Amino acid sequence: MAPSSVVVTIEKHSSFPLVEINGSDSLLLPEKQKAASPKQLTWVLLLKAHRALFFFSWMAMTMKAVFASVKKRIAHADINEEDSKSRKLYRFIKAFLAISITGLIVEVVAHFKKWNLRMIQPLELEVHGIIQWFYVSWLSFRVDYIAPMVLMLSKFCIVLFLIQSLDRLVLCFGCFWIKYKKIKPTIQDNAYDLEDASNFPLVLVQIPMCNEREVYAQSIAAACELDWPRNRILIQVLDDSDDGNLQRLIKEEVLSWNEKGVNIVYRHRLIRTGYKAGNLQSAMACDYVKDYEFIAILDADFQPNPDFLKLTIPHFKGNPEVGLVQARWAFVNKEENLLTRLQNINLCFHFEVEQQVNGVFLNFFGFNGTAGVWRAKALEESGGWLERTTVEDMDIAVRAHLMGWKFIFLNDVKVLCELPESYEAYKKQQHRWHSGPMQLFRLCLPSIITSKISIWKKTNLIFLFFLLRKLILPFYSFTLFCIILPLTMFIPEAELPLWVICYIPVFMSLLNILPSPKSFPFLIPYLLFENTMSVTKFNAMISGLFQLGSSYEWVVTKKTGRSSESDFLALAERESKTWNEEKILRRHSESGLELLSKLNQQDKQMASKKKRNKVYRKELALAFLLLTAAARSLLSAHGVHFYFLLFQGLSFLVVGLDLIGEQMN
Repeated sequence: MAPSSVVVTIEKHSSFPLVEINGSDSLLLPEKQKAASPKQLTWVLLLKAHRALFFFSWMAMTMKAVFASVKKRIAHADINEEDSKSRKLYRFIKAFLAISITGLIVEVVAHFKKWNLRMIQPLELEVHGIIQWFYVSWLSFRVDYIAPMVLMLSKFCIVLFLIQSLDRLVLCFGCFWIKYKKIKPTIQDNAYDLEDASNFPLVLVQIPMCNEREVYAQSIAAACELDWPRNRILIQVLDDSDDGNLQRLIKEEVLSWNEKGVNIVYRHRLIRTGYKAGNLQSAMACDYVKDYEFIAILDADFQPNPDFLKLTIPHFKGNPEVGLVQARWAFVNKEENLLTRLQNINLCFHFEVEQQVNGVFLNFFGFNGTAGVWRAKALEESGGWLERTTVEDMDIAVRAHLMGWKFIFLNDVKVLCELPESYEAYKKQQHRWHSGPMQLFRLCLPSIITSKISIWKKTNLIFLFFLLRKLILPFYSFTLFCIILPLTMFIPEAELPLWVICYIPVFMSLLNILPSPKSFPFLIPYLLFENTMSVTKFNAMISGLFQLGSSYEWVVTKKTGRSSESDFLALAERESKTWNEEKILRRHSESGLELLSKLNQQDKQMASKKKRNKVYRKELALAFLLLTAAARSLLSAHGVHFYFLLFQGLSFLVVGLDLIGEQMN
């Protein structure tokens, strides 16, 4: 038979036919005869080498551009924002970073020498050379002394993490129950006779402000347009501004509304002590205040709807034990940038879940400082406004609760306000919000223990309201995810399980986003940002707990003057200056014209100055620490740990370079 011939044999089987093909060089499968020539192989290798070279050159150019941008940002940034107390935390993080980098170098050497990076019994190793001897000695020291301490601390933080997660889960179940049962605060029918103005109670509206140039006009206008009989309402504009020109401008605004028949007065303190609490307490000292039954408080950037008083004050009628009615906040700039979107997630959960659940089931929650109406008697019996902390709103709420007063939260009544649009403003706000409660806890603990309220209410105040939600939350967030997690990459004996760093945090973040479902695409950025903010909250908590200098710092949150969602456009901002000029010119006063020229001069001076973004050293140090730990986890082929550390480190880097929120020149 010819060598190129083919013999095909077909045999019939019981179930299927068998086909056999015989032949050394079958023509039916010609592709098997083709073999790559040396020339083709060379071209393939050259193509792969070109692709690899292009990839590495692109990576090098990208890294060069990133480092150049970082260097430029640091060179033009203001880094002198740290006080003497927070420098200690920064030095600790920096030392921790140096140790981690040293450990990474050692681990890289061990990796290339093919030593076992996860060796648990180092004494069983066969030592070759002085370098490996040092490495084995480090493994032995790590296993015997460091790993047990880290493991103990990590277990303690995990227990706190689980307790706090359980508390949040219970709050969510309470919110679902409220929605399911449609539980809402109710008012009596025909609470007030709309045709008889004398039947309405006297209401005092207080607007505390300090250097609120961007928002004073719209806040005064919103208060003056409240739907309430004019002879039954008085508006106090409590101006603590230290700018003489701004004081005169606010006086002009008050005068213009006074000429329209609105009962409004302007007050300015000569001795401006005690921040907002001192301002409110000074206003309450006026003789005419004792005639008013209810006190409504509105911060300078809050703009209630005209029916605000008619939706809140009727809840007091027939409920003499109710001391506070709190409305919910709504934000006009929640979609301005990524920072405001992430803040909106937090605050929506705070109002929708925390405030509503505590209001329904406990009749107690922390007063939010604004958008609320107090019974004057409750303020007086609770001791009035005190200047001892930077959270005067929480202070008065706790003291009123100890006196037996009940609170009502109205989730359906919303008051427009602003969110901080820059990270600098947001960070200072969060520092005050987390240091003040610790100051208050130290001061109120004896009063809580000796009060006449029930044991359950005392337990709720001490362990849930203060310890769990104000102290434990920032403690374990910072310690577990910013210190222990990167440390365990160098101490594999204490490695955290996946459900601690991934499953439960993602699930809890998902619960936080439920009140604002449109924010679901920001689930992962929200989780990373919350861990990033833990360093600020932890530092503030420690400052307040141990009465450090920064705990008494009060910085007015910067406003932009957003008036409503409908005029959220830039056109309104461009026209605001013209409107102020025309308003002053219409008054035909020499003082107004003089004030206008001074304001124009100030605007030119402010425009000529370039604002610089800040560089936050603690956040940058933590960024490099987490990225170092990510590099170490890559050597051990960690999966979720590596990606979590990588993206968390990048999140700290973005925040540390002030690349989130409102951008400056």
